[in-house]
Amino acid sequence: MTEPMNVKSSLGDLELQERSALRRVAGISTELTDVTEVEYRSLRLEQVVLVGVWTEGSAEQAEESMAELARLAETAGSVVLEALVQRRQRPDPATFVGSGKVAELAETVRANGADTVICDGELSPGQLRQLEEKLGVKVVDRTALILDIFAQHARSREGKAQVELAQLSYLMPRLRGWGEALSRQVGGRAAGGVGIGGRGPGETKIELDRRRIRTRMSKLRREIAGMRTARDTQRGSRRRNNVPSVAIVGYTNAGKSSLLNVLTGAGVLVEDALFATLDPTTRKATAPDGRAYTLTDTVGFVRHLPHQLVEAFRSTLEEVAQAALLVHVVDGADAMPEQQIGAVREVLAEIGEDRDAPMPPELMVVNKIDAADELQVARLRHVLPDAVFVSAATRAGVDELRNRIAARLPRPAVEIDVLLPYTAGSLAARVHSDGEVLSEQHTAEGTRMHAWVGLELANAVEQFAVTNGSHPLPVAPRAGDMTAPT
Repeated sequence: MTEPMNVKSSLGDLELQERSALRRVAGISTELTDVTEVEYRSLRLEQVVLVGVWTEGSAEQAEESMAELARLAETAGSVVLEALVQRRQRPDPATFVGSGKVAELAETVRANGADTVICDGELSPGQLRQLEEKLGVKVVDRTALILDIFAQHARSREGKAQVELAQLSYLMPRLRGWGEALSRQVGGRAAGGVGIGGRGPGETKIELDRRRIRTRMSKLRREIAGMRTARDTQRGSRRRNNVPSVAIVGYTNAGKSSLLNVLTGAGVLVEDALFATLDPTTRKATAPDGRAYTLTDTVGFVRHLPHQLVEAFRSTLEEVAQAALLVHVVDGADAMPEQQIGAVREVLAEIGEDRDAPMPPELMVVNKIDAADELQVARLRHVLPDAVFVSAATRAGVDELRNRIAARLPRPAVEIDVLLPYTAGSLAARVHSDGEVLSEQHTAEGTRMHAWVGLELANAVEQFAVTNGSHPLPVAPRAGDMTAPT
């Protein structure tokens, strides 16, 4: 609780009191009534107290961060009893909230009957150990919480392997043991007088555990690399057929899957929950002018996304890096959509740095305008003048979104003028599906087509090119148009 201010205190004393105060965040209390479908979790969260350290920004931003942590905790299957925020210049290196405030936090835990404390940040192994010893309950940080949610929601073989790799990467530096668990290191002349039968490999229990984890991580990396090869093969097939790819990115629960369903009729899971989608879904879509492209729904991002997850999901996130266009979906009904945009772009920048290549062009889409108030929508129209404003629920603005996506797609770069015999109907169909037909005429000899197509299709129909005198129509790239990424 915030301590009463002394009227005679100096300005410095007031600032000191504010920084040392442990603030209760009002209005954060959740209850999950049905967790019967939640899979077994090694990290089971039940009655929890949230605690955060407010180091920068406004009080409103600090409380919004805690509200998001409460939603994450609820998604993991827990009941939030209390949320506390402390104003500090930086987190305490020993106990996160400072030794003086740990006692207050312990009293809050006992008063509420909580069995878990969740910290809004990533704790070091030392901070984790100190807090658990002083509070007497399980302590979980934001990273472990997000990893637990991912473990619940992963369904595909690739998704499960990626989550397990991320969990092991997080667990490795945090292995710890007590008493006899650390007393196996003898070796040599039986240190400690253990005598015959006590000599061994000289490894402690914790070292054995670490070796097993490293072995498992190596196996998972090999499996993920094999799955990546299959994904690269699928992407290569689409590139050869000059089918542009569009990736839907955005903050978790911004409505990406709902937009995918509206645009393609994919029928993927839509749930008002954080991280409902972990496995990417790719569906074919058709632009208003008839051109085909693929639309991929990707995993949602979140503030301070654990680095282990970015690393483990790198093969999946390459769907984003190799797309021709990014559709960046923003939750228009969120209290602070600009922070969501910043968090997404931060992860995208990290992916781009690893590839040493620029990210694809971005089309901003503000979703859920039906749930946002008019002032919020008006403000976002001013802040994001080039964005498309839609509602996946009411389908408002969806037609405009389709047109904007079509306008940003890379166009076929080779012009052809061919006379395709009626026996080559498959080629004519490919010109219609993968190219841009300028004119078409059915004659006695076949179908005369003037179109823009990709290089591979141009080579396939080259033998049917219509000649002007003794030379075929020149085949040259279209000036000023984008080509699909290779």
